[in-house]
Amino acid sequence: MARLENLTEPMRSHIADLPCPQFDHTPWVNVGELANQRIAMISTAGLHRRGDRPFGGMDGDFRVIDGTSQAEDLIMTHISTNFDRTGFQQDWNVVFPIDRLRQLADENRIGSVADFHYSFMGAAAPSKMAPSAETLAGLLKGDNVDAALLIPV
Repeated sequence: MARLENLTEPMRSHIADLPCPQFDHTPWVNVGELANQRIAMISTAGLHRRGDRPFGGMDGDFRVIDGTSQAEDLIMTHISTNFDRTGFQQDWNVVFPIDRLRQLADENRIGSVADFHYSFMGAAAPSKMAPSAETLAGLLKGDNVDAALLIPV
């Protein structure tokens, strides 16, 4: 991820002047002991499986990533020219820590790993992501997910 102070003008000013979304409330749910929870991951790294439709803009939609996916199954099509993909290329756990989640499940620190995980394009406006987020909430419920690990990229 690029640091604001390392960006050149006019990109630095453009990003600094972007409006920050305001939300009317802060939802919160206490899900209990982590050792009993089914966990899914939601990334904004623009990840998708080989053969899936790549991200092509800031539409706000998401891609489904099967929980059995391996590193070689995923492609990153993050569109930002300021995004450094080096970490992902060296260790996919940087943006999609499935190996760590599986390890936590094996150690009984979490109840289980969800069957499906999800990735958005991080450059999309939250207002464009809202309809997809509502759809995603239904998918998470269908997979009996108790909590989501949010991975902002």
